[in-house]
Amino acid sequence: MSLILDPTAQDLLFREARTANTFTDEPVTDEQVQAIYDLVKYGPTAFNQSPLRIVLVRSTEGRERLVRHMAEGNQAKTSTAPLVALLVADNEFHEELPALLPHFPQAKDAFFSERPVREQAAALNASLQAAYFIIGVRAAGLAAGPMTGYDAAGIEKEFLDGDHKLLMVVNIGKPGEDAWFPRLPRLSYDEVVTTV
Repeated sequence: MSLILDPTAQDLLFREARTANTFTDEPVTDEQVQAIYDLVKYGPTAFNQSPLRIVLVRSTEGRERLVRHMAEGNQAKTSTAPLVALLVADNEFHEELPALLPHFPQAKDAFFSERPVREQAAALNASLQAAYFIIGVRAAGLAAGPMTGYDAAGIEKEFLDGDHKLLMVVNIGKPGEDAWFPRLPRLSYDEVVTTV
């Protein structure tokens, strides 16, 4: 094996990790979410940009507002997950770039002055950050249930403003009874990798 990461950690983060569909009622604390974020915020992005925003849906009222926009197959698990996170791309992320790039202060204006350029950069880099976030949830010993089955416009109108774009909804918690669907196949190395 040519990986340095301990096999147990490999299993936790990848081989044995699955998308959870049921959860126990054990709460997910703010301290856990902060530890997850503090770990994954160092994942690489272009120009060190950090367009990901996370909206935690904890309240009963917030959960009801969210669930009515979820696809029917996602409503029950979103209703019962201990925590639900909306992972969102901030299209005005460039406002933080001068602080994040003190050695390259012109990046804010040089690359991101046009809205379409910012939206494309925000979508790509926030998606990278969302993937890191899911791995961080797994590293915390929790299960993540990322979903895209919802009315995005409805959720955005309910929870966001015009500068923010919903990427995914993620249920988070300890896996419950019958949490996993059967593992589906993945493409093999030879089907994916070519060398030129």
